[in-house]
Amino acid sequence: MASQQDLIATAQAMVASGKGILAADESTGTIEKRFNDIKVENLEENRRAYRDMLFTTKDLGKYISGVILFDETLRQKSADGTPFVDLLKKNGILPGIKVDAGAKPLAFCPGETITEGLDGLPKRCQEYAKLGAKFAKWRAVITIGKDIPSRTCIEENAHALARYAAICQEAGIVPIVEPEVLMDGDHTIDRCEEVTEWTLNSLYDALYLNKVLLEGSVLKPSMVISGKSCAQQAGVDEVAERTIRTLKRTIPSAVAGIVFLSGGQSDELATAHLNAMNRNFAGKLPWPVSFSYGRALQAPSLKAWKGAAANVAVGQAALLHRSRMNSLASTGKYSDAEEKQAKAA
Repeated sequence: MASQQDLIATAQAMVASGKGILAADESTGTIEKRFNDIKVENLEENRRAYRDMLFTTKDLGKYISGVILFDETLRQKSADGTPFVDLLKKNGILPGIKVDAGAKPLAFCPGETITEGLDGLPKRCQEYAKLGAKFAKWRAVITIGKDIPSRTCIEENAHALARYAAICQEAGIVPIVEPEVLMDGDHTIDRCEEVTEWTLNSLYDALYLNKVLLEGSVLKPSMVISGKSCAQQAGVDEVAERTIRTLKRTIPSAVAGIVFLSGGQSDELATAHLNAMNRNFAGKLPWPVSFSYGRALQAPSLKAWKGAAANVAVGQAALLHRSRMNSLASTGKYSDAEEKQAKAA
C-alpha cells in the first residue's frame, strides 16, 4: 500500500504546472459512437490502433501529465509490443483507469441516475495498481430539469464518490472525483451555479465522513455554464467568474488540484473558459486549475485519423495542438492569436 506521501506526490504530479489530463477512457459503446462518425468499425484492433496513435504522439508529455484508460486499454500494447502502461510511463505520463460501471437509473427518482461499481472495487483496484495504474476516475451524473436534481440523487452520488475515493486510496491509487452537472437542458447559469454548489458541498461532506485524504485527491468538476438549450448563453468571463466563485465556496484548499471536464463544449470554447479562469484569477486560487478533457482534446485528432495508418502523423499533430492550447490556458496564456498562429504553422 502506498503511503500518504506517495498519494500526495502522485496527485501533485497530475496537476503539475502547464499540464492536464487526457481522458481516453471511453467504454466500448461510447467509442463505437465516435467511430461511427468517421466510418471505422468498432473492433478491438481498431480501438487499439487509435489509442496507439494518441499515446505515441511525440512530446505529448510536455502538456499531458496523465491519461485515463478503459479496462481494455490498460491491458493493451503498442504496435511494437510495448504495453501502453509502460509506453506512457516512458514518456513521463501517469497511467490512470476508469473504475466505475456507469450511471444507471436511480430507484424512485425519475430522470436521475446513480453510478454503480462499488461491488468488488477493492479487489479491482488492487489489480489495477499491480498493472501500473497510478490514479483512477469515477463519474457521477447530475441532471438539471423539472423538480430535479433531488436530494436523494445528490447525496447518494456523493456517498458513492466518497466510498470509491477511500477504496482507491487504500489500494495506493489517487482518486479523481468527477461530479458532472450536465449542461443538457434549458436551465440558466443561475440554476447551474445553485446545483453545482449544492453538489460540491455534499461531495466534500461525504469525503470527510469517509476519511479521504484531500491532499491525495483531484477534483474533476463541470464548469458553471448556461444550459445547452438556454436562450441566454453566458459569456466566457461570466462562466469563469461564476465557476471560480462556486469552487471557492465549496472546495477545501487542501485538495491537490482541479481538472475540468469539457462536458460537451466545443474544443476552443472549453479552452477559452479555462484560460479566463487562470488569467482573471491569477495568484488568487488556492489550487491549480487545469483540464481533463476527452472529446475536446480527441475530436480533431479522431477526425484527422479516420482509421487510416497513413493519417497517424496528422492525427497526432491535431492532438498535440489541442494539448498545447489547453496547456497555455492552464496558465492563462492562451489567445485567439496563439490558436490561429499554431493552426497556420
